[in-house]
Amino acid sequence: MDLKIKKIEDLGYNSFFESNRVKLGLDIFQIARVIAEYKEAYKVKNINGEYLAKITGKQIFKASSREDYPAVGDWVAISELEEGKAIIHNILPRRTVIKRKYSSKNEIQIIATNIDVAFVIESVDRDYNLNRLERYFAIANDGGIKPAIILNKIDLISKEKLYLKISQIKNRFEDIDVIPTSTLTEEGLNELNIYIEKGKTYCFLGSSGVGKSSLINKLIGKNEIKIGDISLCSGRGKHTTTAREMYFLAQGGMVIDNPGMREVGMTDTNAGIDNLFDEITVLAKKCKFIDCTHIHEPGCEVLSTVKSGILNKDKYSNYISLKKEAEYFEMTKLEKKEKDQQFGRFVKKAKEDLKKYKHKDYSV
Repeated sequence: MDLKIKKIEDLGYNSFFESNRVKLGLDIFQIARVIAEYKEAYKVKNINGEYLAKITGKQIFKASSREDYPAVGDWVAISELEEGKAIIHNILPRRTVIKRKYSSKNEIQIIATNIDVAFVIESVDRDYNLNRLERYFAIANDGGIKPAIILNKIDLISKEKLYLKISQIKNRFEDIDVIPTSTLTEEGLNELNIYIEKGKTYCFLGSSGVGKSSLINKLIGKNEIKIGDISLCSGRGKHTTTAREMYFLAQGGMVIDNPGMREVGMTDTNAGIDNLFDEITVLAKKCKFIDCTHIHEPGCEVLSTVKSGILNKDKYSNYISLKKEAEYFEMTKLEKKEKDQQFGRFVKKAKEDLKKYKHKDYSV
């Protein structure tokens, strides 16, 4: 994968990063881009080649969260060591970032940084879900990244069903780019190649088994990413990507593969959700109460529009769900603890009352 880079700009470097490099006094160091993330190590690349790099002990000591560590896509200040090794001294400010809530924990996981376009990939069979697309769009919008859709495995359905799915997407999401593809018949691969521009970075997002790695292998023209066997139960490819890594296309674009995500947890993405659901955001300004939750309040313009059939019910429901998730994440750990304790006390009291009055629905 050690493709020779002639200019640092070919890796996506621009005036934004250079001005911040000078501002932070990092111009005494070489710069490189993080192209792979391993346990306690990173692969970085610049015009001189690729290096296996580690961060300094000072950085580890100063880090307060996972966001303070390098991520794939980051630009970093490095010093070269012997035999293709390097030390990372600092991370340049990120222009864009994709992040999600990590599992059930109140922690943020950085997916990738300094991305131009996030390709949200769904297979047209079992994985197809408009609400899930909306989740990915929310985290992309919040990070300042343009989302686009790849509908993969179109060889599995008829042309009529494909056109129907594209129409559903266009009705739900205006001005979104949709690229139908198949790695089996190679339909849409030329269009995808044309879409990817030199010097720009693209991130592939999606559930396990939707074909992200197979698509990247087709784009780079070789089987660099291992693909698992087809599951006899689901008919889907077993996902084998376990680490994030950047790959380089012949025409100069860069794509990042990611491990499949079973869930896309919302972080502090309220701004991204508001931008995605701008139609609802505009309606909310006309609500009777400034702190309207758009769930039960009288004089709610959003609810009124849903009831009249003007606003799509599924879109409204997903908006409420994503907002609740994002707002809950924003609570401090102390607030969460207090909320859980209050709920625990409520449940305990309810059980005691039921037992006291021997309610017919209560049993021990």
